Amino acid sequence: MAGAEVTDQPSGLRKWMPGIGVVRDYNRAWARPDLVAGLVLAAILVPQGMAYAELAGLPTVTGLYTTIACLVAYALLGPSRILVLGPDSSVSPLIFAAIVPLVASSGDPGSAIVLAGMLALLVGVVEIGLGVARLGFVADLLSVEVQVGYMNGLGITIIVGQLPKLFGFSTDADGFVDELHAFAADIDKTDATTLAVGAAVLLLLLVLPRITSKVPAILVAIVGATVLSALLDLSAEGVKTVGSLPQGLPAPKLPWTSFSDVGPLLVAALGITLVSLTDTIATSTSFAARRGDEVRPNQEMIGLGSANVAAGLFQGFAVSTSGSRTAVAEQSGAKSQVTGLVGAGAVAVMLLFLNSLLADLPQTALAAVVIAAALSLMNVPEVRRLWRIRRTAFLLSLVATAGVVFFGVLPGILVAVALSILLFFRRSWWPHGVVLGRDETGLWHRADGNDLEEIPGIVVYRWEAPLFFANSGMFRENLRDLALEKKPRWIVVQCEAVTDVDVTAAEKLEQLDHQLNAQGVHLAFVELRDRLADLLLRYGLFETLDRDHFYPSMDAALAAIADLDAEHADPRPDPHLDGEEPR
Repeated sequence: MAGAEVTDQPSGLRKWMPGIGVVRDYNRAWARPDLVAGLVLAAILVPQGMAYAELAGLPTVTGLYTTIACLVAYALLGPSRILVLGPDSSVSPLIFAAIVPLVASSGDPGSAIVLAGMLALLVGVVEIGLGVARLGFVADLLSVEVQVGYMNGLGITIIVGQLPKLFGFSTDADGFVDELHAFAADIDKTDATTLAVGAAVLLLLLVLPRITSKVPAILVAIVGATVLSALLDLSAEGVKTVGSLPQGLPAPKLPWTSFSDVGPLLVAALGITLVSLTDTIATSTSFAARRGDEVRPNQEMIGLGSANVAAGLFQGFAVSTSGSRTAVAEQSGAKSQVTGLVGAGAVAVMLLFLNSLLADLPQTALAAVVIAAALSLMNVPEVRRLWRIRRTAFLLSLVATAGVVFFGVLPGILVAVALSILLFFRRSWWPHGVVLGRDETGLWHRADGNDLEEIPGIVVYRWEAPLFFANSGMFRENLRDLALEKKPRWIVVQCEAVTDVDVTAAEKLEQLDHQLNAQGVHLAFVELRDRLADLLLRYGLFETLDRDHFYPSMDAALAAIADLDAEHADPRPDPHLDGEEPR
C-alpha cells in the first residue's frame, strides 16, 4: 500500500494541513474500503450524535451538525489516518454543566445552542494554542488513578441522570443526590412500555458485542427499536419518540451572547480541553501503535481544536475522540480520513433528504445508548487493581470519583486536576530515602528487614527525588538522625535518582556538611550527574564540600574511603610492640 509506506516527516503546508498529504498520496485501492467503512460508521454516528446532544442538554439535531463539521475539519487538519472525532459521552456532561446555569440566568432557552457554540469555539482556540505552542504535555496532567476515578464518577452521574428517561418520565432535579432522590420518589410514574423498549435496547447493546464484533450493536439496536416503534405505533402507547429532524444544513455563523458569559465558559473550556486531549492522545497513541503510524501530539491538538472551531460555527458543540467509533472504522477496513468524510456525507444526505428516517426512534432508546456509553467509561477492574498494587492510588481514585458525584462534573474535573498535581508534589515533598546494604553479589538494596551487609563506620543512603526547597529540610533531618543513631565516620549519598538541586537545597546542604563535620562525620556523593556537579560548583559548595568526595560508582567511593581512613589512622606505635607492659 503506497500511502502506508510514507514515513518521512511532513513539511511545509502538508505539516499543518495533513489532509493535503492524504489527497496527494491517496492509494486508489483504498477507495472501496474507505467507502464501506464510512457508511458503516455513519450508521453509528447518527444515533450517538443525537444521544450525546441530548446528554449535553441540546436538540438532537445539533449532534448531527456537530458530527459533520468536526469530521470534515479533522480530515483536513488532523494527522491521524484513522481517528474518528465527534460528540462524546465524557464531554457532553461538561457542556451541560456549563451552559445550563447561563441559560437559566438569561431566561432564554434558545440561547443554549449559542452558548454551546461559544464553548466549542473557546475549546478550539485553547487547543489550537496549545498545539502551536507545543504544549502537548498538558494531556498528562491527569494521572492514571485520578483519570480512572473521574471517569467512574462521570459514568455514575450519567447513568443516574438518564434513568428517568429510560423509565419514561422526567424530573426537575439537579445534582447527583437530588436526581437519585427524585428518581426514587417518582418511580411510580414509570411507563411500562417505555421501560421495556429501553431495557431491551440496553440489553442488546451490552450482550451483542460479547457475541460478535462484526455487527455494530448500536446499529442493530437503533434500527430494531425504530422499526418496532413504527410497526406497533408505540407513540400512541405513550412512548416518546425523536420526531422528524429539521431539514437541511446550518449556515456558518459566529455564536455570541455577551462578554459576561465568556468567563464561566472559559473555565469549562479548560476542563473540556484537558479531558478531550487526554482521551485523544491516549486513543491516537494506541491505534497508531497497532498500525505502525507515527503520533504527532501537537498536531493532534491543532486538528482537535480545528474540529471544535468548526463545530462551534455550525450550531454544534465541543467534541472529543471516540475510541469506540475509531475501532468500528478500523474493523470496517478504513484506510484514511476519507472514511470520516464519507460518514459526514452520509449524515448530511440524511438531513437533506431523509430527515424523517428516525422520526419513530424512541427517546428511551437514546437513553439506553447513553447509559451503555457511560458503562464503557467506567473501569471497575482497574480500581480493584489499584487496591492490590497501591492503596494510595486507590484512595485517590475514589476521591476523584466522589468529587464528580457529589460536587458536579465541572468541579469534579477541577478536583481531579488538583489531585494529580498534589500527588506529584506529595511524592516530591515526601520522597523515599533509605539506607542501603550490600548482598553477597555486591549489589545494593534497601537494608531494612533484609539480611544485607552494612559496612562498619559507613552509612550508604539513597535519596529518591530531586533535591529542592520543599524537601531539602527532610533530607537534612534524615541525615542528621542517621549520624546520631549510627555514629558513622562517613555517610555516602547514592544520587542516581537526584535530578536537580536548587539554591535552597544547596544552602541546606552546606549547613548540613558543617554540622556533620563538627561531629566527625564526612559526606560523600556517588553517581551525581555531571550537570548537577557543575551546578554545585556554581553555587560555591565546593568551598565547603570536598570536591574529591564525589565518585562515579559505589565501589570507587568505598575504595577511596578505605584509603582515606588508612591515611588518617592513629600513627602512634602499639606499646606491646616495644615489650612495654601496659600500666
